[in-house]
Amino acid sequence: MDPNLAFTTLVLLVALALAFDFMNGFHDAANSIATVVSTGVLKPYQAVVWAAVFNFLAIAIFELKVAATVGKGIVSPEVVDQQVIFGALIGAISWNVITWYYGIPSSSSHALIGGMIGAVLAKTGPAPLLAPGIMKTATFIVLSPVIGMLLAALLIAGVSWLCLRVTPLKADRVFRKLQLVSSALYSLGHGTNDAQKTMGIIWLLLIASGAGTADHLPFWVVVSCFVMIALGTLFGGWRIVKTMGQRITKLRPIGGFAAETGGAIALFTATSLGIPVSTTHTITGAIIGVGSAQRGFSAVRWGVATNIVTAWVFTIPASGLIAALAWWLGGLYF
Repeated sequence: MDPNLAFTTLVLLVALALAFDFMNGFHDAANSIATVVSTGVLKPYQAVVWAAVFNFLAIAIFELKVAATVGKGIVSPEVVDQQVIFGALIGAISWNVITWYYGIPSSSSHALIGGMIGAVLAKTGPAPLLAPGIMKTATFIVLSPVIGMLLAALLIAGVSWLCLRVTPLKADRVFRKLQLVSSALYSLGHGTNDAQKTMGIIWLLLIASGAGTADHLPFWVVVSCFVMIALGTLFGGWRIVKTMGQRITKLRPIGGFAAETGGAIALFTATSLGIPVSTTHTITGAIIGVGSAQRGFSAVRWGVATNIVTAWVFTIPASGLIAALAWWLGGLYF
């Protein structure tokens, strides 16, 4: 390929990756703000600014272990080229747009991983897929909502016991303030785990193009990804906020605090281990945990929850199928 054309293609694909990062923040804004909006602690415009700020501040806290997993742990970097990256991104973005339109809180993370798998399968078959990384990710499709649910249930039980002798009005005032802290913590977890996935994709792209090395992620990539996910969160996907904050179960500030704190603990743990988990799965499980612990399983709208889980099951194969088709169409250009 002509050097000028190769450079232009690289720039366009980096821009496409950053567009996915923006869409990730836009699509997953509900993860950070749904609980704090539905409990009335913050108005929607206040919540998205709050979440976006802490999405970006995560840049100073966490190591880039998730970026390394996505960049080098899902597929063999040697098989990745610009056409594969194109297919993966188109698959992930398309699935995000579809689920956003229908207000379904699916996982942007798993859409991206499904896109990578689908594009590589279309190119070479299953040989370059790295089973350990894929199995770790697949395991946490199940574990992340369960961990979020258990942590949130334990937290709501604990704080409810501590507040036995406190009037509901006083407890509400206290937890309205504490929910600002818990939502900030969750936004930190969301920002770092999700932004790092796009870093991994751009890292792969730079390696494939000969513009980067496997032992160094350029700082401009790190900053760009945190900026774009924060901007995406700032614009917010309100269709999904309604589903997350109102349709699964009713939340009060004490429940919002428990859900966000439980979800944040789960995300911090996964990020420190380099596991690319779904922030959507995690907070959904936490919200279900709070509703179940407070008022029993009848407090959860299981029909809504079932629809969400169904979308989770289809995310990787659906985004993979779209990515395979996009890879084939990309052959007309690459």
